[in-house]
Amino acid sequence: MAERDFLPPIPDTARGPNTPALFLSLFLLVLAFFILLVTISTLEEVKTKSVMDSLTSTFTSIVPPSTDPTRFKSKEGDLIAGQQYQETVTDIFAAALQVAQVKVVHPGRLMQVQIPANTLFAEDAAGILPSQFELLDRIAAAASGRPPGLRFDLEFIIGSRVRADGGLPQSQTLELARAGAFAREMAQRGLPPDSIAIGIEPGDPNDVTMWFYIRREAETRLRLDGDDGGE
Repeated sequence: MAERDFLPPIPDTARGPNTPALFLSLFLLVLAFFILLVTISTLEEVKTKSVMDSLTSTFTSIVPPSTDPTRFKSKEGDLIAGQQYQETVTDIFAAALQVAQVKVVHPGRLMQVQIPANTLFAEDAAGILPSQFELLDRIAAAASGRPPGLRFDLEFIIGSRVRADGGLPQSQTLELARAGAFAREMAQRGLPPDSIAIGIEPGDPNDVTMWFYIRREAETRLRLDGDDGGE
């Protein structure tokens, strides 16, 4: 046997220490330390509560307001649309006729406008004053912009003298001619024919009253077979 077979093995110094075993030993040592701390510690409820209260007060944030859109029921939406229409009509008359008396009878549903006839019609004639054409254009535009499910109706009433027997005249009069002229002018400006009604009532021929109605379309339909027009 050769002499080199009895020499001790030469250590492999190039591979270095066993790193995984070293980290495992450190981990076990730290774990044992924390187990020892938990074992010897005691829970003090008062201090625990104080710490939790401090953390809560420090990191509590104000919840931002909800960004969800406000939801309205159909009737509430109709009411808002009706009120906006009434505001538009009020602005129209305030800008065109300072003598107009505007009254909201039922918010979102009905309003009344009273004007002298001589501010709208030519003297002793049925024709509309050219200076009021813009007023009619704006009324027609506002009444024609119906939101879905709603309709804007206009009722034009002019005062008329009564006959000797107390009844309204049955033949053509200046007041009837003026009412007809107003309806034709509004139709020419695009107001739906089913949105306007005209009439006369006993009173001063210089008094003109306009009623602006906001109605749901279901309310104006003929109800058959127990149709309740529900929403």
